[in-house]
Amino acid sequence: MATPNPAKPIILHIGDPVKWNLEYYSQLAQDFTIVRPETEERERGQFVKALRDRKWGDFAAIFRPFWNTGGEMGRWDKELIPLIPESCKIFASAGAGFDWADVDLLAARGIVYCNSASASSEAVADFAIFLILATFRNLNWCTTSARSSPSEFTSCHTHAAAISHNPRGHSLGIIGLGNIGFSIAHKAHLAFGMQIKYFDVLRKPLAQELSVEAEFFNDLDSMLGLVDCVVLATPASPDGRKVIDRNRLKAFKKGSRFVNIARGSLVDEEALADALDEGTLVGVGLDVHQFEPIVNGRLSALKQVTLTAHNAGGTLETHMGFEKLAMENIDAVLKGKEPLTPVNKHLMATT
Repeated sequence: MATPNPAKPIILHIGDPVKWNLEYYSQLAQDFTIVRPETEERERGQFVKALRDRKWGDFAAIFRPFWNTGGEMGRWDKELIPLIPESCKIFASAGAGFDWADVDLLAARGIVYCNSASASSEAVADFAIFLILATFRNLNWCTTSARSSPSEFTSCHTHAAAISHNPRGHSLGIIGLGNIGFSIAHKAHLAFGMQIKYFDVLRKPLAQELSVEAEFFNDLDSMLGLVDCVVLATPASPDGRKVIDRNRLKAFKKGSRFVNIARGSLVDEEALADALDEGTLVGVGLDVHQFEPIVNGRLSALKQVTLTAHNAGGTLETHMGFEKLAMENIDAVLKGKEPLTPVNKHLMATT
C-alpha cells in the first residue's frame, strides 16, 4: 500500500489492480497518491474501522475499476458515507448501475458519483438485440432442442415456425432512453425496421427522436398496451420499487414480449411467469434476475423464455472502457474540470 503523500490528492483504489490501461494508471499515479487497501481490509468491519481511524488519510477520490471486485465492504449507505472524509470529491466506479451506493447521500456530502454506463452501451445494446430476436424467434427452444434428442429436434423443427415472427415492422417499446436505451433503439430501427416507442421521465431532443423515428409516451401504461415487445433499460430504483409488477403487467398488450437488461430487482418474476402462463406474454428474455445468482425455476422451465447469466455488458472492450472512464472522471474532477459521466450532480445543486 502506498504511503500517502500530503502534497498530492489521495485516491482510494478499492478492488483489483488495474489490468489494461496501465499507462494511464501510471500517469494518474504520478499526479496523485494512490492507496489500494488489501482484500481483507475491504471487508465491512475492517473497512468501517479504517475509515473511522482515517487509515488512508483525507482522500479526495474513490476509484473502483471493476464491478466484480471492490465491493467487499457492501453497500455505501448511511453507515459508510458519513465516514468518508470531507476532502472527498468524487466516487468513480465501473458498471452501468449504481445500486451499491446511495447516490443521494453522496450528493448531500458534496461527492459526485460517476458510473461507466457509456463504456458498456454497445455491448449491452447488442445483447438486447439478441434477446429481442430470441423472443420473436423462440431461440431458446431452437437451441436447446438442437442439443437434446432427435425427437425434440424434430418437434422444434416442425412446430416452431408457426409461433415465430420476424421482428421487422413490429413495435418496440423502450423504458428508459438513456445511452443504452437509445443504442438499442438505433440498432433495432436500422437492422429490423422496428417502430420505436419510448417512455422516460424526460423527453429526448427532437433530433434524437427523429433519428430513430421514435414516439414519446409520458404515460407508461399507454405505451405498454400498444407495443409488441418491451425492453427495460432503466436504472434500479433507490427505494427498491419495481417497474414491472403484477398490476403493470395487466397493461401489456396481449401476446407481447418482454426483455430485461436493466436490473432484476425491477421485475416481479412470479408475476412475469403468471403473465406467460396466461398468454399475456408469449416470449421473455432476461439477462438479469430478481434474486441473482438464483434463477426463477418457473421461468427457467419455459421454452419461450431465454435466460442468460448477467452477461450483457460482459466483453473485454467493456471492461477496458470501465477502467479507463473511471480514471478519466477522477482525473478531470481532481484537476478542477467537470466530471464526464455524473449520476447525481443534479442533486448536488439543491443540497
